[in-house]
Amino acid sequence: MQAAVFHSRGSITVDEVVEPRNPGPGEVLVRPQLCGICGTDLHEYTDGPIVIPVEPHPLNGSRAPQILGHEFSAIVEEVGAGVTNVRAGDLCAVMPLIYCGECDQCRRGANHLCRTMACTGLSAQWGGLAGQAIVKASQLVPIPEGVSALQAALIEPSSVAAYGVDRGHLQPGETVFVTGAGPIGSLATMYALAGGARRVIISESDPVRLERAKALGEGLGEVIGVNPVQEDLAGVVSRYTSRLGVDLAIECAGKEAALQACMEAAKPGGRVVQTALHVKPASISAEMLALKDLTLTGTWCFPVYDFPRVVGLVATGRWPVERVVSSVIPLTQVVQAGFESLIRRGSGEVKVLVEVAQ
Repeated sequence: MQAAVFHSRGSITVDEVVEPRNPGPGEVLVRPQLCGICGTDLHEYTDGPIVIPVEPHPLNGSRAPQILGHEFSAIVEEVGAGVTNVRAGDLCAVMPLIYCGECDQCRRGANHLCRTMACTGLSAQWGGLAGQAIVKASQLVPIPEGVSALQAALIEPSSVAAYGVDRGHLQPGETVFVTGAGPIGSLATMYALAGGARRVIISESDPVRLERAKALGEGLGEVIGVNPVQEDLAGVVSRYTSRLGVDLAIECAGKEAALQACMEAAKPGGRVVQTALHVKPASISAEMLALKDLTLTGTWCFPVYDFPRVVGLVATGRWPVERVVSSVIPLTQVVQAGFESLIRRGSGEVKVLVEVAQ
C-alpha cells in the first residue's frame, strides 16, 4: 500500500509499504478515508524531527522513518479479540494519542500529559496517510449519521481548538481575540461563537486567509478581521471593546509577536491562552503580565475523553468545522500540493485534507 513517510527534515515521500495484518487483542484494522496535514506535520517537515523520535520511543519503540497522519477519519475493516465498541463498516474519528495508563498524569486522568505519550502518525508504527492502519479500539469514536468523513477528519484539530477556548473559561457575551487564521485559529473562532462569544476579533497578516476568516461567522456571530501589518491592531481592539480590551485572547499563530499582541489586547484581569506550537523561544513582557494581572495559560493537545463531545457538537450543525477546508488532494500529491503549498505564503491554503481511500 502507499503511505506518506517522513524520513528527515525536508524529506517526505510517498512509498510502498507493507500492509498491516491481523489486529491483536484490543486492536482494530482501519482504512483511512481523509487525513489532514497538521501544523505539527509542517514543523516536522521544515524544522524536524521535533516530535518524531530518532531513537526508539520509550512507550512503543517507534522511530523515524514515520508514516504520517494523525488527523483522520477511517472505516473499520477488522477488529481484534475483545473489541466491542466498534465493528466492521463503522466510520470513526481516530483519537491519535497513545498513553501508558500508569504514570502520575495518566492516573489523574490527564492522559494527554502522559510521561511517555506517543501519537499515531508521529510516534507509532502506523499513520493516517496510508491505505491501512492499526490502532487501539480505545482510540476510535464512532461517527453518527449526518456527520461526513470529511468532518470526522477534522475532529482532532477541532479538539485542539476547543481545548484552547475552554482553558480560557469563555463566558457568553465576552469578546475574544484570536491570532492566526490557520486551521486552529479558524476553528477556535467558530467554537467561541458557538459558545456564546459576543464577537471574535481575528488577526491575520495573510490577505487570502484573512478574507476566508471574515466569512467564518456567517450564521454564527460577528467576526472582525484585521491585518496587523496594514492596520492599527490596537486601534481596532480599542474600537470594538469600548477601549477596555478583550476578555480572552487565544494565540494560534505560533509567533512571539502574536503572543505579545494577545497580552496587549487583553483587558486588565483578562486571560491569555497559548495554543499554537512555538518552535523557537518567545519573549514576553513580564511587567505587562504583572501590571495587567493577566492569567497566561498554556495548552497541549486535548483531553482524550473530549472527542465524543466534540463529535456531538459538530453533529448539531452549530460548529461547521468544514469551513476551514481549503483543498482536498490525492495522496500522490501530498508533498507538492500539500506540504509545499501550505508553507508557501500567499497560497491561500488553510486546511488541506488528503483523500487516502483508494
